[in-house]
Amino acid sequence: MSATPALRLATLADRVALDRVMKDSARDLGAAFYDARQNASFVEHVAKVDDQLVSDGTYFAVEAGGEIVACGGWSRRDKRFTGNDGAAGGSRFLVPPGEPARVRAMFVAPSWARRGLGKMLLAACEDAARRERFTGVELMATLPGVPLYRACGYVDQERFDVVLPDGVALPCIRMTKGIAG
Repeated sequence: MSATPALRLATLADRVALDRVMKDSARDLGAAFYDARQNASFVEHVAKVDDQLVSDGTYFAVEAGGEIVACGGWSRRDKRFTGNDGAAGGSRFLVPPGEPARVRAMFVAPSWARRGLGKMLLAACEDAARRERFTGVELMATLPGVPLYRACGYVDQERFDVVLPDGVALPCIRMTKGIAG
């Protein structure tokens, strides 16, 4: 099997592998940005597979050597981040071009970080959203992802804490990017 990363749509059969990548990424990469309590909450409450994204066909997996090493997606729905409360948003379909698509749940295995997989995933998300007539994208960035998003042209809009189900406040930044053209 090739160790060259290859992008494909994720399936529900990938759930265990996706969960592993998400939790490893949040635990290892998040430790440089969050204190121990915040990072434990990040792993528990944010690094979770969203079955709706996978079922909608808008969630990607990057495979190398027969193993999933990164994942991320976009959504045409009003949900901004993982969660079941009203703050996360809902399942209402967004209306292009007036509303931005959502980029969501981007994670890279720590051993594959800083090798271009995040950029590959973002490009795939933006291209797919553009094909559905979206002219902008929005995301809720956890702090480990902010350098990648800024390098890819995303602009900070608002900094705030997302209060997770265990009451822990996780600093995040809402970011946007135009993708018309």
